[in-house]
Amino acid sequence: MRALLVDRSAPAGLRLGQAPDPEPAPNQALIRVTATSLNYGEVRFMLQEAPDGAVLGWDAAGVVERAAADGSGPAAGTPVVTLGVAGAWAELRAVDTDWIGTVPAGADPGAVSTVPVAGASALRALHRVGPILGRRILVTGATGGAGRYAVRLARLGGAHVIASTGDPDKHGDSLRAAGAHEVVAGPQAVGEPVDGVVDMVGGQQLVDAYGLLAQGGTLVAVGHSAHQGENFPFGALFADNGRHDRSIVTFSLPECSGLASDLTWLAHRVAAGELEPQISWRGGWGGAAEAVDALLQRRLHGKAILDIA
Repeated sequence: MRALLVDRSAPAGLRLGQAPDPEPAPNQALIRVTATSLNYGEVRFMLQEAPDGAVLGWDAAGVVERAAADGSGPAAGTPVVTLGVAGAWAELRAVDTDWIGTVPAGADPGAVSTVPVAGASALRALHRVGPILGRRILVTGATGGAGRYAVRLARLGGAHVIASTGDPDKHGDSLRAAGAHEVVAGPQAVGEPVDGVVDMVGGQQLVDAYGLLAQGGTLVAVGHSAHQGENFPFGALFADNGRHDRSIVTFSLPECSGLASDLTWLAHRVAAGELEPQISWRGGWGGAAEAVDALLQRRLHGKAILDIA
Protein backbone atom coordinates (compact mmCIF):
# COMPACT_ATOMS: atom_id res chain seq x y z
CA MET A 1 0.00 0.00 0.00
CA ARG A 2 1.03 3.64 -0.39
CA ALA A 3 1.75 5.56 2.78
CA LEU A 4 3.49 8.63 4.15
CA LEU A 5 6.65 7.25 5.71
CA VAL A 6 8.85 8.90 8.28
CA ASP A 7 12.05 9.91 6.51
CA ARG A 8 14.25 12.53 8.15
CA SER A 9 16.06 13.22 4.87
CA ALA A 10 12.80 14.40 3.26
CA PRO A 11 11.00 17.76 3.66
CA ALA A 12 9.12 17.85 6.98
CA GLY A 13 10.45 14.35 7.69
CA LEU A 14 7.93 12.57 5.43
CA ARG A 15 7.98 10.91 2.00
CA LEU A 16 5.39 9.05 -0.01
CA GLY A 17 6.34 5.39 -0.39
CA GLN A 18 5.28 1.78 -0.06
CA ALA A 19 4.57 -0.03 3.21
CA PRO A 20 3.28 -3.53 3.97
CA ASP A 21 -0.48 -3.88 4.23
CA PRO A 22 -1.55 -4.10 7.89
CA GLU A 23 -2.69 -7.45 9.27
CA PRO A 24 -5.78 -6.89 11.45
CA ALA A 25 -6.19 -8.68 14.77
CA PRO A 26 -9.52 -10.53 15.26
CA ASN A 27 -11.06 -7.47 16.96
CA GLN A 28 -9.89 -5.09 14.24
CA ALA A 29 -11.44 -4.03 10.96
CA LEU A 30 -9.38 -3.19 7.88
CA ILE A 31 -10.19 0.35 6.72
CA ARG A 32 -9.53 1.88 3.30
CA VAL A 33 -8.63 5.45 4.21
CA THR A 34 -9.96 8.35 2.16
CA ALA A 35 -8.97 11.31 4.36
CA THR A 36 -6.89 12.02 7.44
CA SER A 37 -6.66 15.10 9.63
CA LEU A 38 -3.34 16.17 11.10
CA ASN A 39 -2.90 17.11 14.75
CA TYR A 40 -0.28 19.41 16.23
CA GLY A 41 0.72 16.81 18.82
CA GLU A 42 1.56 14.11 16.30
CA VAL A 43 3.64 16.37 14.03
CA ARG A 44 5.32 18.13 16.96
CA PHE A 45 6.23 15.06 19.00
CA MET A 46 5.42 11.73 17.30
CA LEU A 47 7.07 12.67 14.00
CA GLN A 48 10.28 13.66 15.77
CA GLU A 49 10.45 10.51 17.86
CA ALA A 50 9.36 7.81 15.36
CA PRO A 51 11.91 5.67 13.47
CA ASP A 52 12.38 6.04 9.74
CA GLY A 53 9.84 3.99 7.80
CA ALA A 54 7.10 4.29 10.43
CA VAL A 55 3.51 5.09 9.39
CA LEU A 56 1.99 7.59 11.80
CA GLY A 57 -1.39 9.27 12.11
CA TRP A 58 -4.22 9.25 14.65
CA ASP A 59 -7.33 10.35 12.70
CA ALA A 60 -8.76 8.83 9.54
CA ALA A 61 -12.07 8.52 7.72
CA GLY A 62 -12.76 5.87 5.12
CA VAL A 63 -14.69 2.71 4.33
CA VAL A 64 -14.54 -0.74 5.94
CA GLU A 65 -12.58 -2.94 3.53
CA ARG A 66 -12.87 -6.06 5.69
CA ALA A 67 -14.96 -6.44 8.83
CA ALA A 68 -13.45 -7.71 12.08
CA ALA A 69 -13.10 -11.49 12.26
CA ASP A 70 -14.72 -11.65 15.70
CA GLY A 71 -17.97 -10.17 14.36
CA SER A 72 -17.68 -6.87 16.21
CA GLY A 73 -17.93 -3.47 14.58
CA PRO A 74 -19.43 -2.34 11.27
CA ALA A 75 -19.81 -4.46 8.14
CA ALA A 76 -17.70 -4.21 5.00
CA GLY A 77 -18.63 -1.20 2.87
CA THR A 78 -19.67 0.97 5.84
CA PRO A 79 -18.38 4.58 5.84
CA VAL A 80 -16.50 5.11 9.10
CA VAL A 81 -14.30 7.43 11.13
CA THR A 82 -11.43 5.91 13.08
CA LEU A 83 -9.01 6.64 15.89
CA GLY A 84 -5.68 4.91 16.42
CA VAL A 85 -2.24 5.48 17.86
CA ALA A 86 -0.69 5.15 14.37
CA GLY A 87 -1.44 4.10 10.79
CA ALA A 88 -3.76 6.86 9.57
CA TRP A 89 -1.35 8.26 6.97
CA ALA A 90 -1.80 5.30 4.62
CA GLU A 91 -4.26 3.76 2.18
CA LEU A 92 -5.13 0.98 4.64
CA ARG A 93 -5.21 0.82 8.43
CA ALA A 94 -6.25 -1.81 10.95
CA VAL A 95 -8.38 -0.40 13.78
CA ASP A 96 -9.89 -1.80 16.97
CA THR A 97 -13.66 -1.83 16.52
CA ASP A 98 -14.01 0.04 19.84
CA TRP A 99 -12.38 2.99 18.06
CA ILE A 100 -14.56 3.01 14.94
CA GLY A 101 -17.58 5.28 14.50
CA THR A 102 -20.09 4.97 11.67
CA VAL A 103 -20.67 7.87 9.28
CA PRO A 104 -23.78 8.88 7.30
CA ALA A 105 -23.62 8.02 3.61
CA GLY A 106 -22.47 10.95 1.51
CA ALA A 107 -20.70 12.79 4.34
CA ASP A 108 -17.46 14.61 3.47
CA PRO A 109 -14.64 12.29 4.63
CA GLY A 110 -12.30 15.23 5.14
CA ALA A 111 -14.66 17.02 7.50
CA VAL A 112 -15.45 13.80 9.35
CA SER A 113 -11.74 12.94 9.71
CA THR A 114 -11.37 15.88 12.11
CA VAL A 115 -13.60 14.18 14.68
CA PRO A 116 -11.43 11.59 16.50
CA VAL A 117 -8.79 13.55 18.43
CA ALA A 118 -10.14 17.10 18.31
CA GLY A 119 -13.86 16.37 18.58
CA ALA A 120 -13.68 13.46 21.00
CA SER A 121 -11.17 15.26 23.25
CA ALA A 122 -13.47 18.29 23.46
CA LEU A 123 -16.51 16.11 24.15
CA ARG A 124 -14.77 14.09 26.87
CA ALA A 125 -13.40 17.26 28.46
CA LEU A 126 -16.89 18.71 28.73
CA HIS A 127 -18.11 15.42 30.22
CA ARG A 128 -15.44 15.81 32.90
CA VAL A 129 -16.58 19.36 33.67
CA GLY A 130 -20.03 17.93 34.44
CA PRO A 131 -23.49 19.34 33.68
CA ILE A 132 -23.01 22.57 31.72
CA LEU A 133 -26.56 23.79 31.07
CA GLY A 134 -26.70 27.39 32.24
CA ARG A 135 -23.08 27.36 33.48
CA ARG A 136 -20.16 29.59 32.53
CA ILE A 137 -17.50 27.66 30.58
CA LEU A 138 -14.12 29.05 29.53
CA VAL A 139 -12.24 27.49 26.58
CA THR A 140 -8.59 28.50 26.25
CA GLY A 141 -6.77 28.04 22.95
CA ALA A 142 -10.18 28.30 21.33
CA THR A 143 -8.95 28.83 17.76
CA GLY A 144 -7.37 25.36 17.49
CA GLY A 145 -9.17 22.28 16.21
CA ALA A 146 -10.12 20.91 19.63
CA GLY A 147 -10.81 24.41 20.98
CA ARG A 148 -13.36 25.18 18.29
CA TYR A 149 -15.07 21.86 18.89
CA ALA A 150 -15.21 22.65 22.61
CA VAL A 151 -16.74 26.06 21.96
CA ARG A 152 -19.47 24.65 19.74
CA LEU A 153 -20.22 21.63 21.92
CA ALA A 154 -20.42 23.78 25.05
CA ARG A 155 -22.87 26.09 23.27
CA LEU A 156 -24.95 23.12 22.12
CA GLY A 157 -24.96 21.93 25.74
CA GLY A 158 -26.52 25.17 26.94
CA ALA A 159 -23.46 26.82 28.50
CA HIS A 160 -22.47 30.47 28.49
CA VAL A 161 -19.26 30.11 26.48
CA ILE A 162 -16.18 32.28 26.86
CA ALA A 163 -13.54 31.73 24.18
CA SER A 164 -9.96 32.75 24.89
CA THR A 165 -7.60 33.53 22.01
CA GLY A 166 -4.40 35.47 21.55
CA ASP A 167 -6.01 37.72 18.93
CA PRO A 168 -9.71 38.46 19.61
CA ASP A 169 -9.84 41.09 16.85
CA LYS A 170 -8.78 38.54 14.23
CA HIS A 171 -10.71 35.53 15.47
CA GLY A 172 -13.64 37.04 17.34
CA ASP A 173 -16.18 36.82 14.52
CA SER A 174 -15.45 33.17 13.72
CA LEU A 175 -15.50 32.16 17.39
CA ARG A 176 -18.83 33.91 17.94
CA ALA A 177 -20.14 32.14 14.84
CA ALA A 178 -18.99 28.87 16.44
CA GLY A 179 -21.02 29.66 19.54
CA ALA A 180 -18.95 31.87 21.86
CA HIS A 181 -20.88 34.46 23.83
CA GLU A 182 -17.66 36.27 24.75
CA VAL A 183 -14.21 36.34 23.16
CA VAL A 184 -11.31 37.43 25.36
CA ALA A 185 -7.54 37.81 25.11
CA GLY A 186 -6.60 35.27 27.75
CA PRO A 187 -8.04 34.17 31.11
CA GLN A 188 -6.87 37.37 32.80
CA ALA A 189 -9.46 39.24 30.72
CA VAL A 190 -12.40 37.25 32.15
CA GLY A 191 -14.29 39.42 34.61
CA GLU A 192 -16.33 36.91 36.62
CA PRO A 193 -15.77 33.39 37.98
CA VAL A 194 -16.45 30.41 35.74
CA ASP A 195 -17.88 26.99 36.51
CA GLY A 196 -15.61 25.06 34.19
CA VAL A 197 -12.51 25.42 32.02
CA VAL A 198 -11.43 23.39 29.01
CA ASP A 199 -7.75 24.31 28.74
CA MET A 200 -5.88 23.67 25.49
CA VAL A 201 -2.78 25.72 26.34
CA GLY A 202 -1.27 24.84 29.71
CA GLY A 203 1.46 26.86 31.38
CA GLN A 204 0.56 30.25 32.82
CA GLN A 205 -2.83 30.24 31.11
CA LEU A 206 -3.81 27.10 33.03
CA VAL A 207 -2.71 28.74 36.29
CA ASP A 208 -4.68 31.91 35.50
CA ALA A 209 -7.74 29.94 34.41
CA TYR A 210 -7.71 27.84 37.57
CA GLY A 211 -7.87 31.05 39.60
CA LEU A 212 -11.17 31.88 37.90
CA LEU A 213 -12.97 28.74 39.05
CA ALA A 214 -15.99 29.19 41.26
CA GLN A 215 -16.76 26.81 44.11
CA GLY A 216 -17.18 23.28 42.78
CA GLY A 217 -15.60 24.24 39.46
CA THR A 218 -13.46 21.92 37.33
CA LEU A 219 -10.56 22.66 34.99
CA VAL A 220 -9.81 19.95 32.42
CA ALA A 221 -6.24 20.06 31.08
CA VAL A 222 -6.42 18.87 27.46
CA GLY A 223 -3.64 20.60 25.51
CA HIS A 224 -0.15 21.82 26.32
CA SER A 225 0.73 24.08 23.40
CA ALA A 226 2.51 26.60 25.63
CA HIS A 227 5.28 24.04 26.28
CA GLN A 228 5.61 25.45 29.80
CA GLY A 229 5.25 24.07 33.28
CA GLU A 230 2.50 25.20 35.63
CA ASN A 231 3.84 27.18 38.59
CA PHE A 232 1.14 28.03 41.10
CA PRO A 233 1.88 30.91 43.49
CA PHE A 234 1.48 30.37 47.21
CA GLY A 235 -2.19 30.53 48.13
CA ALA A 236 -3.51 29.58 44.69
CA LEU A 237 -4.73 26.22 46.00
CA PHE A 238 -6.33 27.58 49.17
CA ALA A 239 -10.00 26.62 49.47
CA ASP A 240 -11.35 29.61 51.39
CA ASN A 241 -13.32 32.63 50.16
CA GLY A 242 -15.62 30.69 47.83
CA ARG A 243 -12.90 28.46 46.40
CA HIS A 244 -14.06 25.21 48.01
CA ASP A 245 -13.93 21.93 46.05
CA ARG A 246 -12.20 23.11 42.86
CA SER A 247 -10.52 20.46 40.71
CA ILE A 248 -7.92 20.00 38.00
CA VAL A 249 -8.41 16.80 36.02
CA THR A 250 -6.69 15.08 33.11
CA PHE A 251 -7.54 12.13 30.87
CA SER A 252 -6.01 10.06 28.09
CA LEU A 253 -8.33 9.63 25.12
CA PRO A 254 -7.14 6.08 24.24
CA GLU A 255 -7.96 5.01 27.80
CA CYS A 256 -11.60 6.13 27.52
CA SER A 257 -14.34 3.57 27.00
CA GLY A 258 -17.29 4.08 24.70
CA LEU A 259 -15.34 5.93 22.01
CA ALA A 260 -17.17 4.22 19.14
CA SER A 261 -20.46 5.83 20.17
CA ASP A 262 -18.73 9.20 20.70
CA LEU A 263 -17.20 9.07 17.22
CA THR A 264 -20.52 8.09 15.66
CA TRP A 265 -22.42 10.88 17.41
CA LEU A 266 -19.83 13.50 16.49
CA ALA A 267 -19.61 12.34 12.87
CA HIS A 268 -23.37 12.64 12.47
CA ARG A 269 -23.33 16.16 13.94
CA VAL A 270 -20.57 17.18 11.50
CA ALA A 271 -22.44 15.63 8.57
CA ALA A 272 -25.61 17.48 9.57
CA GLY A 273 -23.78 20.81 9.79
CA GLU A 274 -24.36 21.16 13.54
CA LEU A 275 -20.61 21.02 14.18
CA GLU A 276 -18.20 22.97 11.97
CA PRO A 277 -14.66 21.53 12.03
CA GLN A 278 -13.10 24.75 10.68
CA ILE A 279 -10.84 23.29 8.01
CA SER A 280 -7.92 25.71 7.52
CA TRP A 281 -5.83 23.69 5.06
CA ARG A 282 -6.69 20.87 2.67
CA GLY A 283 -4.72 19.05 0.02
CA GLY A 284 -3.40 15.73 -1.23
CA TRP A 285 -0.40 13.52 -0.40
CA GLY A 286 1.99 15.96 -2.02
CA GLY A 287 1.04 18.75 0.33
CA ALA A 288 1.93 16.91 3.52
CA ALA A 289 5.17 18.82 4.10
CA GLU A 290 3.39 22.15 3.64
CA ALA A 291 0.65 21.18 6.09
CA VAL A 292 3.12 19.92 8.69
CA ASP A 293 5.17 23.11 8.45
CA ALA A 294 2.06 25.28 8.82
CA LEU A 295 1.03 23.36 11.93
CA LEU A 296 4.48 23.55 13.49
CA GLN A 297 4.68 27.28 12.82
CA ARG A 298 1.21 27.76 14.34
CA ARG A 299 -0.07 29.38 11.14
CA LEU A 300 -3.25 27.29 11.06
CA HIS A 301 -6.26 28.08 13.21
CA GLY A 302 -8.39 25.00 12.71
CA LYS A 303 -7.73 21.64 11.06
CA ALA A 304 -5.44 20.43 8.27
CA ILE A 305 -6.79 17.67 6.00
CA LEU A 306 -5.01 15.28 3.66
CA ASP A 307 -7.25 13.68 1.04
CA ILE A 308 -5.93 10.22 0.18
CA ALA A 309 -6.80 9.27 -3.40
